[in-house]
Amino acid sequence: MEISDELICLFSAEVREDGDRYTIEIPKREVDAGSIDLGDVYRVALIERDAVDKEGSGAAATGSTATTDGPQPPVERGEIRYVEIEDLGKQGDGIARVERGYVIIVPDTEVGERVKIEISEVKSNFAVGEVIDDDV
Repeated sequence: MEISDELICLFSAEVREDGDRYTIEIPKREVDAGSIDLGDVYRVALIERDAVDKEGSGAAATGSTATTDGPQPPVERGEIRYVEIEDLGKQGDGIARVERGYVIIVPDTEVGERVKIEISEVKSNFAVGEVIDDDV
């Protein structure tokens, strides 16, 4: 699956029935982070939850031994993301948070910086990302 370089944010959400329409909630953190401006119009793409696995690039294809017994990390090794550094860790590395508060550690960044990263390591409760473009 190819993802556009113009991707502003990526999150999982449930489609809900709301009278004569259906709604998808945008996490407040996406608006707070400045990714989305209230009142603006955006293009929305819906990707089936299991679409990545169906294409052969999910856990089975990467040799991961992860099970489906609990929430899986919302990122994969090699994935490109745009993130905002929200905090600094104990060793001075930048901390970004994505879906469900999942932490991505980004070395050599500062609080408030928005950067394009590539995920280099994924663990159950955090990932490490390397900056590939800091002019975001």
